[in-house]
Amino acid sequence: MKNNKSSIILLGLCVLLAVTFFSGCESSDGEGKEKKEKGKDAPAPSAVAPATVFSLQKGKLATNLYIPGELIAFQQVDLYAKENSFVKKLYADVGSEVKEGQLLASLEAPELASQLASAQSHVKSQEAIYIASKANYDRLVETSKTPGTISQNDIDQADARQKSDYAQWDAAKSAYSEVAETLKYLEVRAPFNGVISARNVNPGAYVGPSGKGSEFPLFTLQEQRHMRLVVSVPEDYTGYLNNQNSVDFTVKALPNEHFSAQVHRLAGALDNKLRAERVEMDVYDDHKRLLPGMVAEVNIPLPAKDSAFIVPTSAVVNSTERIFVIKVVDHTAKWVDVKLGRSQNGKTEVYGDLNAGDSLIAQASEERRDGSPVK
Repeated sequence: MKNNKSSIILLGLCVLLAVTFFSGCESSDGEGKEKKEKGKDAPAPSAVAPATVFSLQKGKLATNLYIPGELIAFQQVDLYAKENSFVKKLYADVGSEVKEGQLLASLEAPELASQLASAQSHVKSQEAIYIASKANYDRLVETSKTPGTISQNDIDQADARQKSDYAQWDAAKSAYSEVAETLKYLEVRAPFNGVISARNVNPGAYVGPSGKGSEFPLFTLQEQRHMRLVVSVPEDYTGYLNNQNSVDFTVKALPNEHFSAQVHRLAGALDNKLRAERVEMDVYDDHKRLLPGMVAEVNIPLPAKDSAFIVPTSAVVNSTERIFVIKVVDHTAKWVDVKLGRSQNGKTEVYGDLNAGDSLIAQASEERRDGSPVK
């Protein structure tokens, strides 16, 4: 009995294990089939990265150049004494508005007065000598009319003497005029209309030419109602400048006001240090709100001259090694080296081996390698 019971129990366990084994195999086969069916229905991931392209076209790009500039006086001069002398009286001070020819200072030099008196005496002396020699010549000529009285040699010598005395008299007059003109240098006058911006002397000071009597000028005169706005335009932008450009500018002292000026002078050469061209605009200000030395923020319009290829700035890759755009040729990316022009409002001029109608990638990056497929 015991043996029969053991056999029955053992048989039951074997049947249970067999059922479990076959059910597990069946479920695993079902799951595998299900996965295979799902794999057949799901699309395979694509290895080609999609890209947005655009057709390359030519256009004209007008830009603006924002650059600092400086206001300077249209004319400025340092006034020195032309002769060593002393300041007698001053007729202008800092801030004085003066007219052309107006007396600014009078100087005194006693030795010049002595030189003038000496020159005047010399003139009178030479005049008397000439009058005497001329009278002698005239008498000889008159006497020679009687034959045999005066030889021709005596007449020629008298003529030469009176001509020499006349030349000496003329030289004395020139010397006197020179000293008289020097005395005029003792009056310092304004060479043009302007404003005295500096005064460096007081009455009684010893003055003279630069480096010989005065370390500093008597006055500094500036023309302030008419000024120059000076900017240095970088080399890259000089090709777009002309004398017809009108510019706008502001100054920090008057932040809410905008001023305009016209380009009048181009240097026509680059500064060796700055590699920039000096450009000058004339500025007129009768109300004296603008002052020489002010720094201005200048807006220079740079109109387009010739058509060029215009692309979105995002289409240009500017790496450490090269600058390029990505052209799509037969669904393949091709890197094309370019040179950049101007940029404005998210658009950039490019120059390179490109043609109108080429397809370029709008959002270019180095991750899209040269020769890779493009969807």
